[in-house]
Amino acid sequence: MDWGNVTAEDLIEALREVDWSSPPRPLSEFFSRFTFPRSYSKWNSRLKCNLYYYRTNYFIMVVFILGLSFLRRPLAIVAAALTALSIAFLNDSFAGTFSEKVTRSVRQFSPHLVAKMRPPLTPVIRGRPSAKRAIYICGRPRWVFVLVFSVVSFILWFVSCGLLTLLWAFAIGLLATILHASFKTPNLKARLNTFREEFRAVWRNHSEL
Repeated sequence: MDWGNVTAEDLIEALREVDWSSPPRPLSEFFSRFTFPRSYSKWNSRLKCNLYYYRTNYFIMVVFILGLSFLRRPLAIVAAALTALSIAFLNDSFAGTFSEKVTRSVRQFSPHLVAKMRPPLTPVIRGRPSAKRAIYICGRPRWVFVLVFSVVSFILWFVSCGLLTLLWAFAIGLLATILHASFKTPNLKARLNTFREEFRAVWRNHSEL
C-alpha cells in the first residue's frame, strides 16, 4: 500500500471509523528502530503510516503528558479526561461500545429506561443510495454528547486557570507525536500486513459511500 496516495482527509476519516479497542503496541516496539527519512515523500508516507498504526499509543501519550501537567490541579485533570472523552466520542467504534455498556448498566438498575435509550429507527427507501449511518449514544445523537462534554471541560479549564498550561502541554504532546511518527521506522514486512488490510477495508467502505 502506497501511503503517499493517502490524503490527510482519508487518514482522519479512517481514524474516526476504525476500532480503537485494540491494546497499544508494546513499548519495546514503540521505542525501537528510529531512522531519519531520506526524502520528503518517505517522511510523508512514514508519518501517515505510524499515525494510523500507533494511534492508541499516541493517544495515551498525549493524555499522559496532559495529566503530568496538571498534577497540582485536580479540576484540570478532570477537564483533560472530559476533553479526551469528547474526542473519543468522534470515533464510531468507541461511541457504539460506550452506548452499549451504558445501556447494559442501566438495564440492571432501571429496565424501563432502556426503551428510551434506543436510537430511532431509520426508514429504508428503495432506489436511493445508502446514506452514511448516523451514530447515536444512549438514544441521542452523538453531537449532543460531544457538545455537552466539550462545554463542561471548557468550563473546568477556565475555572482551574489551566488554559495556558493546557496549550503548552498539548503542544508538547503533539510535537512528541510528530517527532516519533517521523523517525520511527515501520516494520512493513511483518507487523504492518494485518493493519494495512484493516486500513484498506476502512478506506474502501468510506469511498463507497
